[in-house]
Amino acid sequence: MFQNLLIDNNGPIRHIIINRESKLNALNKATLAELHTAIYDAFQNERIGGIIITGAGQKAFVAGADIAEFSSFSSAQGGELAREGHAKVFDLIENGSKPVIAAINGFALGGGLELALACHIRIAADTAKMGLPEVSLGLIPGYGGTQRLTRLVGKGKALEMILTADMITATEAHQYGLVNHVVTPDELLTKAEEIMNRILLRAPLAVASAITAVNASTQTGVNGFDIEVAEFAKCFDTEDFKEGVTAFMEKRKPLFKAK
Repeated sequence: MFQNLLIDNNGPIRHIIINRESKLNALNKATLAELHTAIYDAFQNERIGGIIITGAGQKAFVAGADIAEFSSFSSAQGGELAREGHAKVFDLIENGSKPVIAAINGFALGGGLELALACHIRIAADTAKMGLPEVSLGLIPGYGGTQRLTRLVGKGKALEMILTADMITATEAHQYGLVNHVVTPDELLTKAEEIMNRILLRAPLAVASAITAVNASTQTGVNGFDIEVAEFAKCFDTEDFKEGVTAFMEKRKPLFKAK
């Protein structure tokens, strides 16, 4: 079905592997379109509880966007490229109703780091390197890098990374709060699945509400506390809430149904 992705459903976890190893898994338009389809389908699929995104091979998660595709673009074309990417992939992931974990197995540069930033949790192999090198091409990050990196690491560190275009190591990324965990390459997918499986033990509708409420904390013109109250209130009308409370009282594990 896909030319640039490998899809592996391991029970309720969908693994999406960006499979352009000879191009260091660079994001071209076709790959972004396929990512949209694969992620949207996973969000709609009742059998899928969460997504893990990684890159094929040992060298790269995603080493950036495919520069050849937009090297001759005008400002109008560049703006459309960014807007479409935001709507169809990066914002789709961040605002998704199911958890998405980035398993960063190698270079995550430019659009590749921005893809990881859009995910809810990031785990890096200790061999990974990350950066936003766009200013060395006469550009700036256009898929949310200036916003999401700043929220994670703070304005000063974000400006240093973006303005110098330097790469950082996985250990540095962990120190800055950019990634949640650093593990060996062999442990990367195991760690990602371990965290995802812990999330999948919880009530799916509550997980979706938590994502919505946390995201609201960074949205301009939105009162995150009001969103939290609204999402909190919604949970009371779910069967999963009643099951969770009953299971707690009966000292047993809950059986959630996403209802």
